[in-house]
Amino acid sequence: MSIEEKVRKSAEQGTATSPRRDLSPGEYLAAHGGPFFELQRRLGLLREHALKTGRRALLFVALAWLVPLLLGLPRSFLSVDAPGSYLGDLGVWGRFAIGVGAFVLAEQQVERGLHIKLGQFLKAPIVAPGSVQAFGDAVTVALARRDSRLAEAVCLGLALLAAIFAYLNMRTSGVASWAVDVSAEGRRITAAGWWTIVVSQPLFVFLLLRGLWRHLVWAQLLRRIARLELRLVATHPDGNGGLSFLASYPNAYVLFIFGISAAIGAAIAKHLLQESLTTTTFSTIATGWLVIVLALFAYPLSAFSKPLGQLKERSLLMLGTQATRYHRSNERKILGTNVVAASTDEVQQQADDIADPTKQFETTRKLSAMLLSRTAVVPVAAAALLPIAAAGVTILPYKEVFSVLKKLLLL
Repeated sequence: MSIEEKVRKSAEQGTATSPRRDLSPGEYLAAHGGPFFELQRRLGLLREHALKTGRRALLFVALAWLVPLLLGLPRSFLSVDAPGSYLGDLGVWGRFAIGVGAFVLAEQQVERGLHIKLGQFLKAPIVAPGSVQAFGDAVTVALARRDSRLAEAVCLGLALLAAIFAYLNMRTSGVASWAVDVSAEGRRITAAGWWTIVVSQPLFVFLLLRGLWRHLVWAQLLRRIARLELRLVATHPDGNGGLSFLASYPNAYVLFIFGISAAIGAAIAKHLLQESLTTTTFSTIATGWLVIVLALFAYPLSAFSKPLGQLKERSLLMLGTQATRYHRSNERKILGTNVVAASTDEVQQQADDIADPTKQFETTRKLSAMLLSRTAVVPVAAAALLPIAAAGVTILPYKEVFSVLKKLLLL
């Protein structure tokens, strides 16, 4: 059965189907597909129906973080406070231990979260029967983009470019560390340093870019769905015309965002240990990063603002017309005539069957065309800010950092 046939069948069943039904099982799975997925599957690291994220996270962290530690023995086990210590390098912890691990662990969470959200379009059903074919086409295009060899090749190319920059940075370093030996003869990159250049850094950057690309694929899929004919209801109790289930999708990316923030926070902390930081500067950094994170998720959700805005406008006009008829009818019943523009029109006289639209009108007035809300994204916002706050604590008083964090999360 094709994607379109599966989508059409699910849409036709609509709300009459009580058991939970997945949207074409095995079709749009955000963590599946692509050359890297196939490589891992052939190596036995995962299976088609089992991502084994825990085991793979341990493996990739071992490759990125543990191997350089072992290659640097015995220097690796110098005190954390010792200059150039591997265990004391916050950047190593942020990128190769926390970042790489979080990116892999996030795959299961992201895949499950997006699959449920996409399936809800059919379970509600929100997609109108006339748009079922177009919905299937949109999913097909998203699948092709998800599996793109070119996209992953670009991610790999940029990861290798990052490795070159890491090499140049080590070659020009004038400070001895776990990665570089500095002597009278010159600078020499250690075995641990070479491993991070060839394996650790490319792996971190590749997983990061691959995750961002797949989110862009999802974003474009949502924006394409937003242009379809959707069965939205202005008086829906969720306050978003029936689309509020989408507002919380960013929380599927909690671990992924935490991984990025850990790397950024570690870089900030390394810089702060050498220079002073004011509360104002810290607040600016934290606010800027939160804005970037929210913009990442606002981009796909903003596409639904137009249909929701049109729904609200049209519904208010129609309910307003109905309200005028209803209340003028009641006015005639009580006063015997209308106070303004009295009429003996038979249609107006026989308006006893008109329902009172007041409640529906008030509910429609509260309809929000914005799906991204503070309450819906608190978890992902916290994941973005906590590592930054941890970096700030290295210089600023705990109370000041907590105050900034609280203000941003409660905006």
